[in-house]
Amino acid sequence: MFHKVKKVKPLPNYNLLVRFEDKKLKQYDVKPLFAELEAFKPLTYVAGLFEQVKVDTGGYGISWNGDIDLSCDELYDNGFTLMSVTRK
Repeated sequence: MFHKVKKVKPLPNYNLLVRFEDKKLKQYDVKPLFAELEAFKPLTYVAGLFEQVKVDTGGYGISWNGDIDLSCDELYDNGFTLMSVTRK
């Protein structure tokens, strides 16, 4: 099941604030990916790149450029839930 991203905001210390279509708000720490995946390392040394994060068309993920992206399910499954907004 896809948990589509509605909004993403860069936070200090290479964290992301991600709001999903199901109203969940999660914080995702990108730092562990720097050691795991070479493609993510430019986020640490290219000035302003981390702040350029955007939601991909359709909400199936986020990206910084053509080489650096994350799926919506990675963000949902491995992000820390901050809150869930439900309406009655």
